[in-house]
Amino acid sequence: MLRGGMTIEPKRAFRLFSKPLTPTRSSLEFRRAAFFSGSFIVSLTTLRRAALGSLLLLPGLALASEGMNGAELSLPWAIPFAGILLSIALFPLFLPSFWHHHFGKVSLFWAAACAIPLGIAFGASAAFDEVIHILLADYLPFLIFVGALFTVAGGIHVRGSFVGRPIVNTAFLGLGAVLANLMGTTGAAMLLIRPLISANEGRTRKIHTFIFFIFLVANVGGALTPLGDPPLFLGFLRGVEFFWTAEHLFAPWIFTVAILLAIYFAIDSFMFKKDVAAGEFRPSDEKKAFGIDGKINILFLAVIVSAVLMSGIWNPGVEFTFLGVHFTLQNIARDVIFLATAGASVALTAKSVREANQFTWDPILEVGKLFFGIFVCMVPVLKMLAASDQGAFAPLVALVSNPDGSFNNTFYFWLTGSMSAFLDNAPTYLAYFSLAGGDPVELMTTHSHTLMAISLGSVFMGAMTYIGNAPNFMTVAICNERGVKMPTFFGYMIWSVGILGPVFLVMDLVFVA
Repeated sequence: MLRGGMTIEPKRAFRLFSKPLTPTRSSLEFRRAAFFSGSFIVSLTTLRRAALGSLLLLPGLALASEGMNGAELSLPWAIPFAGILLSIALFPLFLPSFWHHHFGKVSLFWAAACAIPLGIAFGASAAFDEVIHILLADYLPFLIFVGALFTVAGGIHVRGSFVGRPIVNTAFLGLGAVLANLMGTTGAAMLLIRPLISANEGRTRKIHTFIFFIFLVANVGGALTPLGDPPLFLGFLRGVEFFWTAEHLFAPWIFTVAILLAIYFAIDSFMFKKDVAAGEFRPSDEKKAFGIDGKINILFLAVIVSAVLMSGIWNPGVEFTFLGVHFTLQNIARDVIFLATAGASVALTAKSVREANQFTWDPILEVGKLFFGIFVCMVPVLKMLAASDQGAFAPLVALVSNPDGSFNNTFYFWLTGSMSAFLDNAPTYLAYFSLAGGDPVELMTTHSHTLMAISLGSVFMGAMTYIGNAPNFMTVAICNERGVKMPTFFGYMIWSVGILGPVFLVMDLVFVA
């Protein structure tokens, strides 16, 4: 029985859910796509059928309207989240043309397949509150931030006769790992990815370079300051001292960065020799003096970094609520500065600079569309995670404590990391921060190794998947746009699990356990 006394006969709900779409075109690709996706694209009628049918998969629904309690949600509520992840992983592999033209619709489908059942189960008001909260409080600021960095960094063109030899590429990655702490992983990645692509245009075997770029610049590099990655900034807002991360994470950071750079240099040297031996190394004969065009955007980057710091330090005490979402003046001011800075970059950067970078808006549009679905589908998953030992993830939560009640730092590292690889690492960090007591003073002192484990897991393991951190996906989109064919979702994970897994294991044994 649903709200208002309405009932749904299971057989009728199943027929509604399973009734196939009538294709609007008869191409083979459409029929393959319809079959592969469970006939889920295009009409709102189909989305309603999917929502009704999904009720059959969700045991123990709480139909009251008092809100959404994560302890009452069972694992099947994670199906839409798993679905959008599998779509990102499989569609580009099996139906690349369909995915290229319809990935926005696929993302919208999974968002609706999550939101509509929530509305039916908990009431439209409760579901709307949860979805609008994650969109306004998390998704919109996230998109404004990465969009501003994408726009500003895209207005900086680094000129020079860079040639993608192993030592040059390794220097790029090392520089990016350092810069990530000063301008964030997104800023560093967007600044360096285009000159690195240009430097390697004469190389045939180069995909590994951009995989390690994601490892080092887009993730691991940003572990030393609250500016480096959003989880550390949230820790700073919760009371973790600004330089605590640099003091306590420097040793595991330099250890991990050094090992990854050494592995990369060995792989790239091997690949470079194969390119040369096969006559496939074709460096450009054009000589360019080193220089930077669009220098005003360096100032804009500094403005963005300053705005981030401002929002964490300045607290005028002005707050308001809109659509049930709590806002503060400092965060509104920060986002307005981001937007104004991006607008100024577009207005004041010469068109020739962006043309030299082969800049287009497609990568950020792709991130915006896909992460819309990801954020909506995260709602029930984050609720279950927040329920801690009372929710569906209770068996995992229990692993972080030893029988004597002390914290198991190894499990804090691996659980925070594994969830950060697939969920937004910021709320994952906060969930485990709270699970460890939530007292910043105690975590910085008595339980410093636990806070170290949570911080390292949330930052480092964003590199395990394409969706682990925003610059991962943006890097992939820019590489694909520039003709560098990156691995599929699972193809990338073969690299990340095979290389990062052992490195993180050793790092855990040396510094965390």
